[in-house]
Amino acid sequence: RMVAAVLAGLSLLSLLTCGYLAWGSRRGGAGEAPGNLLGEEPAAGGPRSQPHIIFILADDQGFRDVGYHGSEIRTPTLDRLAAEGVKLENYYVQPMCTPSRSQLITGKYQIHTGLQHSIIRPTQPNCLPLDNVTLPQKLKEVGYSTHMVGKWHLGFYRRECMPTQRGFDSFFGSLLGSGDYYTHFKCDSPGICGYDLYENDNAAWDHDNGIYSTQMYTQKVQQILASHNPRKPIFLYIAYQAVHSPLQAPGRYFEHYRSINNINRRRYAAMLACLDEAINNVTLALRKYGYYENSIIIYSSDNGGQPMAGGSNWPLRGSKGTYWEGGIRAVGFVHSPLLKNKGSVCKELVHITDWFPTLITLAEGQIDEDIQLDGYDVWETISEGRRSPRVDILHNIDPIYTKAKNGSWAAGYGIWNTAIQSAIRVNHWKLLTGNPGYSDWVPPQAFSNAGPNRWHNERVSWSAGKTVWLFNITADPYERVDLSARHPEVVKQLLRRLSQFNKTAVPVRYPPKDPRSNPKLNGGVWGPWFKEDEKKKKSDKSKGAKKQKKVKSRKK
Repeated sequence: RMVAAVLAGLSLLSLLTCGYLAWGSRRGGAGEAPGNLLGEEPAAGGPRSQPHIIFILADDQGFRDVGYHGSEIRTPTLDRLAAEGVKLENYYVQPMCTPSRSQLITGKYQIHTGLQHSIIRPTQPNCLPLDNVTLPQKLKEVGYSTHMVGKWHLGFYRRECMPTQRGFDSFFGSLLGSGDYYTHFKCDSPGICGYDLYENDNAAWDHDNGIYSTQMYTQKVQQILASHNPRKPIFLYIAYQAVHSPLQAPGRYFEHYRSINNINRRRYAAMLACLDEAINNVTLALRKYGYYENSIIIYSSDNGGQPMAGGSNWPLRGSKGTYWEGGIRAVGFVHSPLLKNKGSVCKELVHITDWFPTLITLAEGQIDEDIQLDGYDVWETISEGRRSPRVDILHNIDPIYTKAKNGSWAAGYGIWNTAIQSAIRVNHWKLLTGNPGYSDWVPPQAFSNAGPNRWHNERVSWSAGKTVWLFNITADPYERVDLSARHPEVVKQLLRRLSQFNKTAVPVRYPPKDPRSNPKLNGGVWGPWFKEDEKKKKSDKSKGAKKQKKVKSRKK
């Protein structure tokens, strides 16, 4: 009771001081680029005000799974880069792969691209909508070379959906969400299997030498840096497969983790150790080839960890695939000689959509007025410690996710149907509705046994019919005290904000699987299968058949 009272007091205080009613619809603009923040003389060969941008995206790394968050897994490279840069300790992503990647590359919430439900499946005729301008496209406009290495997972059913058609000069990596780290094969279901390693628009059979993907991708990054002119700006998007399942790692990385009894955690630790070494090799290449002094390195996980696959989000609640903090609060930092406040911690609100306007502004690009962004330019927040322009985050509204049985309009005060899965953050407040997903806290001792042991997990049995939760995340980051019954007025305000966002949503894109996607029909390779010409021919044939029927009926 005492804890609840204290939290309630803090909640009311935050209500008064932060003014949750003052919700403006701000947008990140182009603004002025910072140029040479260190005030150094430009090197011979002309000015280099446009920085090299290196964005490193890890896959399924848990919030606790970095040394500086108290992990038993050693990550000396990440620890050093973060300590010398700016740690983002109020940083949010989406709970799954496709949503985070789509928001990074467009600066838009899922409700504004139609990708608000789940992920893009290998057999679905779906991709990031082609009418969305992408980050690499905007950077190319201002003279950047753009290269992607790693996992795409934004759809490929048409050639127009491929990375090289969405702004990247080159692409080396996988199109799907997961696959074998050595063979690069992926089975979506029994009998539906194929090869998934690409160079640009073709299967990279010649580059497949059985090398572990983390090391193979790093070698490709080194080759790109060695062959590019560091006097010209480069955007390098490195989307590692690690540490997503399947849990595989080269043997030598298990050395320090043989004492971990839980096999999944042990394998996960080895994978993360390999990833940490790979990032060290990337930074060494940046220095060796003359990029480092004018570079910005951004590191982020795409979502929270999956405890059943070795990941840990402790002390946060929940896991990957949920809108609890453990699914969406991510490891993130910025490392750059161009930062003004190096060695600091940023506790201001930052979201993955913010990278789009932030990086375009740093690159001296322009953001078109007709692009309705959900991201903000947060460079001054990160570099100089200023207040964030962001006051809210729409975590998501998913209208087709499994409805909460007891949800209703009545439970949402006639403002919102609480059967719908949704989550929103406004200042200190966070509201969840519908079916929130796996909600346990999974402490480190849960990994102490050989197999998954849920006896150590902390669980909460909610009263029957519960479909609304309210938390003060600043005072209660672990989501232990639900304040929805104590502050109904705050609940109503956040429900109204959800309703406002929902009015701007576009229809969900989640088509049924297409049998033509089977790799057996494409030379054993996952790749584009949809042919626009075929569709036109079929439509022309059907139109011709209809005309013939009309002529026959007239004759009759």
